[in-house]
Amino acid sequence: MAKPIYILNGPNLNLLGKRQPEIYGRETLADVQAKAEDLAKDLNLTVRFHQSNWEGQIIDWIHQARDEGAGIIINPGAFTHTSVAILDALNAFDGPVLEVHISNVHKRESFRHHSYVSLRADGVMAGFGTEGYLLALRRMRTLVAE
Repeated sequence: MAKPIYILNGPNLNLLGKRQPEIYGRETLADVQAKAEDLAKDLNLTVRFHQSNWEGQIIDWIHQARDEGAGIIINPGAFTHTSVAILDALNAFDGPVLEVHISNVHKRESFRHHSYVSLRADGVMAGFGTEGYLLALRRMRTLVAE
């Protein structure tokens, strides 16, 4: 079996569907996971889907992906704008990295316009709602096949 794609989610994404639905929509993270797993099967991929409010846990998953993963799709949440540590961990990963944001961060507060993760990401999906995860997964299929 091929190595899995890690789909990592940062702080507050466990509240997806409940927190600010006018920005993030009404789908839950479990809904996103189910759709990603279904699409992954269609694309002949496997995924490991994780969420944590703890920066260190996300870093540990990135380290795990160094040995076990083919690629990383990450929605770092607020860590996008603050975490050099996540950037350093991603820089130690050799496979493709795609960054996902449910909202269009460039239409929001100015502090959200900067992303440390983008310095490593091979692509960024922003403003596509939860469909951004599926777009990223489709792109990841192409990247890991190259």
